[in-house]
Amino acid sequence: MTLTAKQVWLVAAFCALASPLRAADGVLIVERTTTGGKARTSQIQIEPQRMRAETAGPGDSAQFVIFDGAKQVMWLIDPSRKTYSEMTKADADRMGGQMSAAMAQMQEQLKNLPPAQRAQFEAMMKGRGMPGMPGGDAAPKTEYKRAGTEQVGKWMCAKYEGFQNGQKTSEVCTVDPKELGFTQADFAVTRQLAEFFKSVMPQSGDMFSIGTPEAQGFSGVPVRRITMAGQQQTITELVEVKREAFPESLFVVPTGLTRQAFGGPGR
Repeated sequence: MTLTAKQVWLVAAFCALASPLRAADGVLIVERTTTGGKARTSQIQIEPQRMRAETAGPGDSAQFVIFDGAKQVMWLIDPSRKTYSEMTKADADRMGGQMSAAMAQMQEQLKNLPPAQRAQFEAMMKGRGMPGMPGGDAAPKTEYKRAGTEQVGKWMCAKYEGFQNGQKTSEVCTVDPKELGFTQADFAVTRQLAEFFKSVMPQSGDMFSIGTPEAQGFSGVPVRRITMAGQQQTITELVEVKREAFPESLFVVPTGLTRQAFGGPGR
């Protein structure tokens, strides 16, 4: 089983969406992400044992990710192609093992490359921020510094600037989770998701918690996140959050779709 680049992006987006918030009852979260002047709207519906995320942008058809914590299964659904893919916990663990083996093999092969070529390859991997890849060690720890307050939407939030090796790389603006009606106890299903992907994404465990100075360097729930890559910024803002009851149909694969393996034809 192999994830395509598009599937990796969708899963990563799902994890990112899941990280800030979670509620004991049904909750709807809507975020808007803007990169290079192009906006993409994402929404996530969360229940105690299940999560569903939808991401769409201009000209893009909506795609969905559903995670069922009780069944330990995740589905990627593409309505436009009338297809879906399924990943179980066993699949995720097997994929993690395959990735580890592939990385070890690649490290061995790199030993035979001329020094210049090896350095070029390692620099490319590091530039892509791929932990565990040759030359692609985990990104340096981000250190956050308090930088006043700002108004983001309807929230007055505490602003933090993030630095890596002395260079500013990000910003977060956070509020007390109580302002959104959430507590740390509301994160049960997101912790299940982190455990689900532990073998594939060992670093994901830190994603699923309310920010604390000890764990993440800042306090509270981000209502705006800004990441900087060269001259380009990606801004993600919380647009709406509310408690809501969801129909059962949101958390099951629609009928009439064809099952495909991850990385299957046309994907």
